[in-house]
Amino acid sequence: MDLKPGDVVILKSGGHPLSVVEVNDDKVACVWMGNEGDLFRETLPLAVLERAEPDDDEEEEEDDEEGDDDEEDEHASKVA
Repeated sequence: MDLKPGDVVILKSGGHPLSVVEVNDDKVACVWMGNEGDLFRETLPLAVLERAEPDDDEEEEEDDEEGDDDEEDEHASKVA
């Protein structure tokens, strides 16, 4: 798995989404927010992580935003 800073991963065993901040060989430094709003940072072996799948809600929001651009473009072409 090819990771870079900014990628979102999750432990294979489950848990909070983790943001990748640094990748060194087979070790990945991650940060995440705890339930109380505390910021945590831990370096984990690559073998225990997998890329997080986007939530359905996030995908729908992205689709809605893309649709809004199309509507604006369509309106602009009618006005011109």
